[in-house]
Amino acid sequence: MFGFLKRKVREVRSPVDGQVVALESVDDEVFSQKLVGDGVAVIPMSNRFKAPIDGVVSKIFSTNHAYSIKSPKDLEVMVHIGLETVALEGKGFTRIANEGDEVKAGDVIIEADLAYIREHAKDIITPVIIMEESDVKEIDKRLTIVKAGDMIMEVK
Repeated sequence: MFGFLKRKVREVRSPVDGQVVALESVDDEVFSQKLVGDGVAVIPMSNRFKAPIDGVVSKIFSTNHAYSIKSPKDLEVMVHIGLETVALEGKGFTRIANEGDEVKAGDVIIEADLAYIREHAKDIITPVIIMEESDVKEIDKRLTIVKAGDMIMEVK
């Protein structure tokens, strides 16, 4: 009867094939201590990084190592490819989408040369973060092996 009062459950999908691990296990304080938001991390096994939700590309860093997708309502998800990858100054990353593009979950945003990143950056692990500004009460995380597009978090 009061279904309209229930919070909508939103699915966040994996941006890449890989192994989903706890954010706390990431070897970077900013992510492991959830200073920018909560979420999970994916150890990528493919080079195409996709939109984890439907929405608009709200930010792609000039170095193409990270991007955010904002839903039409109240959810923003950031994908940060690798650790200390900003220092690569864009090498190893190819931008496919642009800021302001409307995307569906599964649309390719960035292609990355994982071999190059593995050799020149700290790690290829990819945090997938529910940004602090998002209206979130609870996150149900799925720590498992995934294909791009598989659900990795349910956000309430």
